[in-house]
Amino acid sequence: MSDYLSSLNPPQYEAVTHENGPLMIIAGAGSGKTRVLTYRIAHLMGQGVDPFNILSLTFTNKAAEEMRHRIEKIIGSEAKNLWMGTFHSVFAKILRIEGHRLGYTSNFTIYDTDDSKSLIKTIVKEFGLDDKTYKPNFILNRISGAKNNLISWQAYNENPIFLAEDTGAQMPEIGRIFKTYSMRCFSANAMDFDDLLFNTNVLFRDHLDVLNKYQHKFKHVMVDEFQDTNISQYLITKKLSAVNQNICVVGDDAQSIYAFRGANIQNILNFRKDYPDLNVVKLEQNYRSTKNIVNAANSLIAKNKNQLEKKVFSDNEEGEKIEVVKAHSDNEEGRIVANAIFESKVRDGLKNQDFAILYRTNAQSRAFEEALRKINIKYRIIGGLSFYQRKEIKDILGYLRFTVNQQDEEAFKRIINLPKRGIGDTTVAKIIVTASEHQKPIWEIVSNIKMYFDGKAANSIENFVNLIKSYKIMMEEEKDAHTIAMQVAKSTGLMHELYIDKTVEGKARYDNLEELLNSIKQFTDNPEVEDKSLGAFLQSVSLLTTADDEGDGDPDKVTLMTIHGAKGLEFKNVFVVGMEENLFPSQMMLKNRDDLEEERRLFYVAITRAEKRLTLTYAEQRYNWGKLNFCEKSRFIEEIDPSYLKEMEKPGGGNFGADSFDFQGFQRRVMPASKPVQTSPPTRSQTIANLKPVSQVKTAPQHVPTVDFQPSDTKNLKAGDKVEHQKFGFGTVKKMDNLGPTAKAVIEFENEGEKTLLLSFAKLRIVE
Repeated sequence: MSDYLSSLNPPQYEAVTHENGPLMIIAGAGSGKTRVLTYRIAHLMGQGVDPFNILSLTFTNKAAEEMRHRIEKIIGSEAKNLWMGTFHSVFAKILRIEGHRLGYTSNFTIYDTDDSKSLIKTIVKEFGLDDKTYKPNFILNRISGAKNNLISWQAYNENPIFLAEDTGAQMPEIGRIFKTYSMRCFSANAMDFDDLLFNTNVLFRDHLDVLNKYQHKFKHVMVDEFQDTNISQYLITKKLSAVNQNICVVGDDAQSIYAFRGANIQNILNFRKDYPDLNVVKLEQNYRSTKNIVNAANSLIAKNKNQLEKKVFSDNEEGEKIEVVKAHSDNEEGRIVANAIFESKVRDGLKNQDFAILYRTNAQSRAFEEALRKINIKYRIIGGLSFYQRKEIKDILGYLRFTVNQQDEEAFKRIINLPKRGIGDTTVAKIIVTASEHQKPIWEIVSNIKMYFDGKAANSIENFVNLIKSYKIMMEEEKDAHTIAMQVAKSTGLMHELYIDKTVEGKARYDNLEELLNSIKQFTDNPEVEDKSLGAFLQSVSLLTTADDEGDGDPDKVTLMTIHGAKGLEFKNVFVVGMEENLFPSQMMLKNRDDLEEERRLFYVAITRAEKRLTLTYAEQRYNWGKLNFCEKSRFIEEIDPSYLKEMEKPGGGNFGADSFDFQGFQRRVMPASKPVQTSPPTRSQTIANLKPVSQVKTAPQHVPTVDFQPSDTKNLKAGDKVEHQKFGFGTVKKMDNLGPTAKAVIEFENEGEKTLLLSFAKLRIVE
């Protein structure tokens, strides 16, 4: 037991061995937070604490499983008895047990975002409201924000401030939609993600015997990523630890980046107010990054006023300075980064998985995807369309959901005419209205369909009901999830429908279905899974987060993801791209200091993902909604102490930004015949190969436009014409591409070299 303690530094040791009373561990980036939390749980168990009495809350299922396996290695199989998982998975488990107190059955459905939006869209349509005004995404965010702050639909509709805000936004019916949405979820025996926390709070508030039961059960409560908790999550953990006061929270206020999801940074900033006898331990040594990267991050985050005092440091190597690279356009930015990855891989013997490209918004990925594909570098996008969000997967899951819970309205709407069985949207709407008018579940209506409807559709519905009943019988016979899923895939005709589609897309969809069935088989074959029922599998799927998506199993790929998605990860080489004003920081986050400070914390997270090398890139111009905009370098770059930065320029004749990769030129530069790379590698690697500091680059004088400069009509522009550009100066048109609004001119400028310009934006003066 004591062996692992010897590997800890003094603050880590203090955090691990602290046993009783409230504890806050302020864990700087790369400070071994997960290791400390893991060892702390193992130490408590080693001191005789029953694992059934330990509750450990994480933010991803993947993190929970990794911690559980680490603890097993130290303490043994008793670690399987820990109550460990995400907030949503742990409290879904409690609600399965205690939910009948609130009127739910144990097999309630968990609605994902698509289900919730679909239900809201249906309600908006039923109310006869304009769906362009009452957008499902906005309404769902409004409802989610209320529930995260423990505001019920009743309280919402009694609050004149909320109603006035909705009226001012020309959406006075949001309160009524909120009420109807909540009631429809309840009647469908369904909870959305926010309900899992909201209803847990209601359960503990209204049923003190239940609260008392879990207060005495959980003698130690631990919360990871505490800076990302919302009010609802904090109150649950505070109530659960009220008896024993053994609450341990781990987090870093400098990495609080989820306010848009309801996270409240005040939870960590004001934690001491709730626990005056709080013991605070600061983990300030960064084991991940070079000194230069850590110091740069410190110089940035120091600009935030609202933060806990700490000084993160590193004893690693000094490391290279952070390179700042300017590109002419977003497409050129993509090529610069892709080519830099290629050269660094060959020069330094690195793998694709050693690189990450981080951006502020998902829309930025296109230029990097195209550039990486052109030079055959494999990549993966994290945070795109999840496997479980694909249509063919959701179709099968819809059948499985309805088999478990026949009150699930959203699953019913998805599968009733899938595959097509002659039941149109009008019939479905009538069934839902009939169920509402008679105050009966949808299943009761369709099970007795000929009492309410006749004709061909009624016969089809009757066949559908018999199909579902056959699956229910399999469930009652305690068939495992895979056996039922295979029967559903075959007997519904969905598997056959995908099989006969021989298009490339059809083949991919069939493969996805096969992969789903394989994953269910893995679930039922896993010896660690005790409950192999269909309901248990569906819950495991519904609680997956984006970070839990394993992809296709090939780890050697460059990672492309938003900075929000990168939190908790680390890479040897990181490119943070799109470092421009109004993009990062986002234009939406410049309204007040709190928002701007959150954006700065987001950039801090981006910087501290890098272990060895960090590159920041920005473009001078970028398309936004079809319009070409000129861009300004992000203020965040200016906020980093310049002693940690190295501004770079593309040298003349270099390959960066070229339309195609000059591989032969690359070979001549980094693989001379007399010194093969394999036997004589460079002593120092560079992320942006062949670049020089700005001070060493001779730049052409800035062009001063002609005094009477007026853009010409360029619709008849042709090769050989002399032109003037306000920024690039004088040049000659070499060739023309395309016609009409997408016409482009390839122009050789006297001082700036060759550039391709879109004529509708270029503003050229034809020189007579």
